[in-house]
Amino acid sequence: MLKQGIGILLFLTLGAWMALPASAEMSLPEPIKMVKIEQKLHGKLPLDTVFKDESGREVTLGDFFGRRPVILVFVYYECPMLCTLILNGTLRTLRSMKFTTGKEFDVVAISFDPEETPDLALDKKNNYVKQYNRPGSEGGWHFLTGSEASIEKVTQAAGFNYVYDPERDEYAHASALMVVTPEGMLSQYFYGIEYPARDLRLALVEASKNKIGSLVDQILLFCFHYNPITGKYGFAIMSGLRIFGVLTVAFLALYIVRMVRREKMA
Repeated sequence: MLKQGIGILLFLTLGAWMALPASAEMSLPEPIKMVKIEQKLHGKLPLDTVFKDESGREVTLGDFFGRRPVILVFVYYECPMLCTLILNGTLRTLRSMKFTTGKEFDVVAISFDPEETPDLALDKKNNYVKQYNRPGSEGGWHFLTGSEASIEKVTQAAGFNYVYDPERDEYAHASALMVVTPEGMLSQYFYGIEYPARDLRLALVEASKNKIGSLVDQILLFCFHYNPITGKYGFAIMSGLRIFGVLTVAFLALYIVRMVRREKMA
């Protein structure tokens, strides 16, 4: 209960910090100031970085890229509070989407605690695969552990900054997930612990360069643009007006054709 209380307090503190103006940061403790996410959109992850998967097999990050977009999550598996909220929020969103892990996209979770083991990673994977409950999706979930050097290399490339508190034996960190292209380029950042299904779906479609998704998704991408400040997709007025104009002209043309045909038949 003590660890959970500390976790909740830390989560509320970080949430409040993210809403503060820059001038207010001066009053925060030094460790908390270091806990942030720097968006590195279009930056490339170091795919040659070595980790261990949940079975203990040595892999490189690049083993999970090349075919589909990836949802990347930085957590640690024995986190008393926030990491579970992040993973649970991700799971809720994925369960509400028609896209399926291992088919349209993959999920890669990386522990930033170098002391954690593949056994812990396997327990996490089994738990979330069971809750996801989609047969055949197991190959799309990946829970990795690695050395401090490997972790630092990837987290720095992604702009994920965290701090270890030795007194509490906990990590202070922010909450977010990232959508990455099959080539390993950082495409979108989503903050918090709840991720809108429409926005995440559009991010996956965009990261795949329209290789997944439907015609409707492509139209929505034309009408909605990703806002890196809010981490959400917002309506693009001009694009939306263009779509509306095209549909209006098409409707009028179809109406005129039908009227002409009726007159000829009469």
